[in-house]
Amino acid sequence: MPHTFVIIFIIILAVTALTWIIPAGKYVRVENAAGVKVVDPTQFSFVDRTPVNPLLIPLYIVQSISKRIDLMMVILFSGGAFTLITKSGALHAVVAKVAKVFQDKLYIFIPIMTTTFALICTTQGVNQFIAFAPVIVMITRAMGLDSIVGASIILLGGCVGFTTGTLNPSTTLIAQEVAELPAFSGIEYRAVCFVVFDIITNVYLVHYALKIRKNPELSPMYDLDSKNDELKADIDSFAPMDARKALVLVAFVASLVAIVYGSIALGWGMPEIAAVFIGLAIVVGLIAGETPSEISRDFSDGCKKMLNAALIIGLAMSISTIMTAGNITDTVVWALSSALSQVPSVFMAPAMYIVDVLISFIIVSGSGEAAAVMPIMVPLADLLGLSRQTAVLAFNFGDGFSNYILPHSTALMGVTGAVNIPYDRWMRFMWKMFLIWTAAGCVMMVIAQLVGYGL
Repeated sequence: MPHTFVIIFIIILAVTALTWIIPAGKYVRVENAAGVKVVDPTQFSFVDRTPVNPLLIPLYIVQSISKRIDLMMVILFSGGAFTLITKSGALHAVVAKVAKVFQDKLYIFIPIMTTTFALICTTQGVNQFIAFAPVIVMITRAMGLDSIVGASIILLGGCVGFTTGTLNPSTTLIAQEVAELPAFSGIEYRAVCFVVFDIITNVYLVHYALKIRKNPELSPMYDLDSKNDELKADIDSFAPMDARKALVLVAFVASLVAIVYGSIALGWGMPEIAAVFIGLAIVVGLIAGETPSEISRDFSDGCKKMLNAALIIGLAMSISTIMTAGNITDTVVWALSSALSQVPSVFMAPAMYIVDVLISFIIVSGSGEAAAVMPIMVPLADLLGLSRQTAVLAFNFGDGFSNYILPHSTALMGVTGAVNIPYDRWMRFMWKMFLIWTAAGCVMMVIAQLVGYGL
């Protein structure tokens, strides 16, 4: 995570320098039928430069954090709640139980597990499961599979939930806030995307697992797994499910239902969602038999784990603040729209998706990219005739899928490092999956554009 801070700060310095170099420009903004201010593509003009004083960068950072403190609270409190869920052992018990029942039916076991992690990661980042990775790998190896299958259950399953962004507070919520869209609006099409990518991912992973069980030497990890005795275990050695753990899972599911219903039917914003995570933490702690002091300590520890992610939001938000102060945001939008206008109209949405993929190679943090990129992508979508929901979806896809091939991704390197999978061995398995995701993502973007998603 520290390298992300460095990268974003370098971008801040570069953007500040650009305010002294490139022409300043302004679009006239008008209200559309829904009362939302959008750019008028026919009214762009260059204006006098307003270069930003580098000495004011710390002030812009503080101002940006102040404007997005509610987002940061959602990130922090979700981390606190999930720490208590993990500590309860409910997830460990569920995984071991499912593995024992379906150990001879991989075509059932793998979809159940990847879909479970996908559902959980609709609200959490995959890096929450780094410490959980050795447990899953122990179970998959006990089933005659390799460590890549175990890591993939978390990484690929989590990727589906995180990338499609149905309920993600650190990506979708931030992007929609910038786009002036209701919290978690457009969830129906993102749910369709969730199902599509979940099916694609499970077909790929089940095919690989069946191949490896039949011929273990085909695994990129065959030689290393055979020498690694630390991640070998018996499925029966894991703690069984009990009433407390079952109630923890019920509380977690109930919180997701509350967030969905509250956001769609009651108009909840980020303060209400943050409050749900506080309530979830208290309920889970009491069910697990923890004292108030223990609940407070675990909740605080979980918040600390998410502090970097929360700070990245404020830091990245300052990029758009500086660009606005320097009057170069509209200049960048004008340049991008001029370039993308050469793309055939039906491929506008996929083109925006590919642009987001390229940006994610620089800004790995999903929350950071949302804060930095969406202020540009929103007016760009207005100019290109795309809905703002489509722009949010392009960002979700572009940021999410690339996290599982980038060597500086916290989630990828954390999980693979925890189970001793070298990057080159992972990529021998992963490159085809990434290309399939990219192709499917382009198709889903075209469909979103054709059906007028969000209009």
